[in-house]
Amino acid sequence: MSVTNPFDLTGKVAVVTGASRGLGQYFGRALAHAGADLIITSRKEEDLISFKSEIESLGRKVAALALDVRDESSVSTIAQRAAEHFPRIDILVNNAGCNVRKPSLEVTWQDWNTVLDTNLRGAFFVAQAFARGMVERGYGRIINIGSVTSVFGYAGIAPYCASRGGIKQLTMSLADEWGAHGVTVNCLAPGWFRTKQNSILYENEKWVEYLKDRIPLKRPGMPDDLNGAVVFLASDASAYITGQTLLIDGGISTGATKATV
Repeated sequence: MSVTNPFDLTGKVAVVTGASRGLGQYFGRALAHAGADLIITSRKEEDLISFKSEIESLGRKVAALALDVRDESSVSTIAQRAAEHFPRIDILVNNAGCNVRKPSLEVTWQDWNTVLDTNLRGAFFVAQAFARGMVERGYGRIINIGSVTSVFGYAGIAPYCASRGGIKQLTMSLADEWGAHGVTVNCLAPGWFRTKQNSILYENEKWVEYLKDRIPLKRPGMPDDLNGAVVFLASDASAYITGQTLLIDGGISTGATKATV
């Protein structure tokens, strides 16, 4: 740990899953700016080409690997493939995810499996894959990406809410199990950030105004709002924090709407 800057990630290696777009790239940039070298993953390696070049332009070492978190063979070999590029992994940002927006009466068996297999089962087995080395070395930082739906429920996305609630519980279980081995496990839970996955919602101006009215800070999240949180949980500044869910949501999880006096 840097004596002068406990947030310094120089010399650390971080894996960021689901890094071909959206929040995964925001997390990767923040870690790279803090000094970390990266392994970035996506289902298709070619989808990572431009982001890999961007990270390299910052002077960081970076490897791009294909990873399908719904495929057992892909997950079971990811740690070995990562070891071909870096001798150890210090940080895992478990970000790969998906969503299916449907009324609950229309959700199919396959819809449920797609979301839960990606967001929850995939997160567990990716964490397991990299935690083996972390436990052996006695050091690691695992950051499971949840959302405000880890603590709230919303209509029309029941499988997603179930998966993100599961991530919160999974985080606490793994934190309890691996803490004695020097591995912290926390959940970073963004609120309403505009991404490709939810961009259709932001085309509705009335919905955006309704959303802003419910957020105490009166705006959706911006990419830079996540930088400090992911670096904090990845760094030695959070060495005594584990099993926690950190909501980056502008305060919407307070449940307040308009003040009454």
